[in-house]
Amino acid sequence: MFVISIVLGGCLRGPPVEFGINEDTGGHITYALGAAQALSECRDVTRVEIVTRLIDEPHLGPAYAAPLETLSPKLAIRRLDTGNRSYLSKEANAVDRPAFANALIAHIERLDRRPDVIHAHFADAADVAEQVRQLFGIPFVYTAHSLGIDKLVCSDGQPSHLAARIAEEDRAIAAAGAIIASSRDEAERQLMLYPSACPTRIHCVPPGAGLPGAAIASADRARHLVAPFLREMERPVILAIARPVERKNLVGLIDLFAQHADLRSRANLVIVAGLRHAPDSGEPEQQRVIGSLLASIDRHDLYGSVALPKRHSQDDIAALYALARQSRGVFVNPALNEPYGLTLTEAALHGLPVIATCHGGPADTVARLKHGQVADPRDPARFAAAIRALLDDPVEWDRASAAGIANARDLDWHGYARRFVEIVTNLTRVAPVIEAPSRLLLCDIDNTLTGCVAGARGMATFLVSEPGLAFGIATGRSLQEADRLLRDWQLPLPEVLITSVGSEIYWRRGGRLVPDGDYASHIDAGWDGDEIGRRVAGIPGVEPQPPVEQRRHKRSYFASDPEAIAAVADAVASLPVRVIHSHERLLDIVPERAGKGNAMAWVAEAMGIGLEHVYAAGDSGNDLDMLATCRNGILVANFSSELAPLVGRPTIYVASQSHAAGIVEGMRAFAQRLAA
Repeated sequence: MFVISIVLGGCLRGPPVEFGINEDTGGHITYALGAAQALSECRDVTRVEIVTRLIDEPHLGPAYAAPLETLSPKLAIRRLDTGNRSYLSKEANAVDRPAFANALIAHIERLDRRPDVIHAHFADAADVAEQVRQLFGIPFVYTAHSLGIDKLVCSDGQPSHLAARIAEEDRAIAAAGAIIASSRDEAERQLMLYPSACPTRIHCVPPGAGLPGAAIASADRARHLVAPFLREMERPVILAIARPVERKNLVGLIDLFAQHADLRSRANLVIVAGLRHAPDSGEPEQQRVIGSLLASIDRHDLYGSVALPKRHSQDDIAALYALARQSRGVFVNPALNEPYGLTLTEAALHGLPVIATCHGGPADTVARLKHGQVADPRDPARFAAAIRALLDDPVEWDRASAAGIANARDLDWHGYARRFVEIVTNLTRVAPVIEAPSRLLLCDIDNTLTGCVAGARGMATFLVSEPGLAFGIATGRSLQEADRLLRDWQLPLPEVLITSVGSEIYWRRGGRLVPDGDYASHIDAGWDGDEIGRRVAGIPGVEPQPPVEQRRHKRSYFASDPEAIAAVADAVASLPVRVIHSHERLLDIVPERAGKGNAMAWVAEAMGIGLEHVYAAGDSGNDLDMLATCRNGILVANFSSELAPLVGRPTIYVASQSHAAGIVEGMRAFAQRLAA
């Protein structure tokens, strides 16, 4: 496989990268380099080129004017001369884009072998990739990195500029063969705000932590860097690293630090906000942010307790993480919105606990790495309290530090590369002809298929031995999360996925998934999610689940008190909906025509399988309607009390084994009944 990666914004070079040399040289450079390097090390990949603009500006140095930079035998950075060798900001790049597209097309025409896929970073690169696709038929994968709709929420100005950007992003989403997102929030909330988004083409593939092979540095280098700024070097370091753009909220962080005397008296604040020669150097936004940072330090008289170094290298950044960890400090990301936050994974790699914004991808990252907490930077008092609590709790600090180091190993660039290759392979795979199945097995995932590694392996073996049996899942999880869990547990890919508590159905066609639009239209009758929200709002003991858990045909809440659950049921009683309580605290409201049981019947009819040949397995309350209506229901031994009313029914088999082993046991028991 030959991969071309397009990166138009920022200054791109091989390590050491000059992060922050301008406002557009940020985390996406780490991502593009890390992904390309890992891909180049894949056995199935023969060549990787990162293609960007050639920039010849004396103050930037000669590295960006080299037409070809070879990083390894299979990896290179190619810089195309568009006739304009000036550095251009993301906005100014639009004028130069046609020339870049022409240069790339000419380059591809000269190649002895055309690329198999193009990886477009940001929507401007996707626009170029689409032109290439139309000419050569080369598919492209789109990684958004940062989306305009969320930026619009944080922006006080330039709405017309963002409107144009949002429209371009929607065109990229529509045209891409596949879209790679870094977090659940990006995959399931941010991208799905766009009209052209379809969840079956969105793949959540977290990037690696930092650049492959990055070393853990000594803290001494960082001490030398910040010593000129700080009076009491022994204090814990509150560290922030971000591009000097307004949505990163670095000025808000300085104001927060100044206004909370307990933080100011016991910690130092170190902010790395790009590279600068003077306050008035760089692009306009960069100038505004740097000027505001310096003004805020002066206004609050923070000299001696805040460090804002002008220059730094990659080694300095690694050393700052080490210094903050050694001082038992904390890394903070106070952004008003953060699509992902690669610095959070770098902090984990260095064993530095974090307090991060709750807006955007960090909630998923922190939940996955378990190396800190999220808080709302729009509530400075609570954000400061979260920082203070972590600094004041040595047991929690040690736990978060250890968890970060351990869990960051799972964010592996090589795993990312393997998944990327699989996604690209599926783009061109021809669907095999499969004999129509005669039976259907639908299984819940959490604590039914999962929970026991040996049981999951036995389940995979069983499914291989049953060629006439179609395998599907029926879960409360989203499509993205269901896919992740099945892969994590190395279970066979299902032929049909009923997700979001029976409110969505997806069919596997070859290597791709296809949404069941007819089912969505069928359950839409009378559905009004906004009205549900209005009726449930304010009921004591009922709290909305995060936005990422809300779906087109599902409203989800936390509720455990029986009176609160009853109050919700009463509030929506006149609406055509189902109220489903499971796992003791999860409360879902879906259309009356939805639910796992109705979805099961829909799938069986679509496959031409009679209900007498349909089997279903589950363990919790959101499986109740499916198991109650199934003629061959299986309760795994670890089933919850919510399913106790089903015990004793002739259509229900109660397994003696838990999790997936119980499913296999139940299927064999039903086979024996038929044989008898």
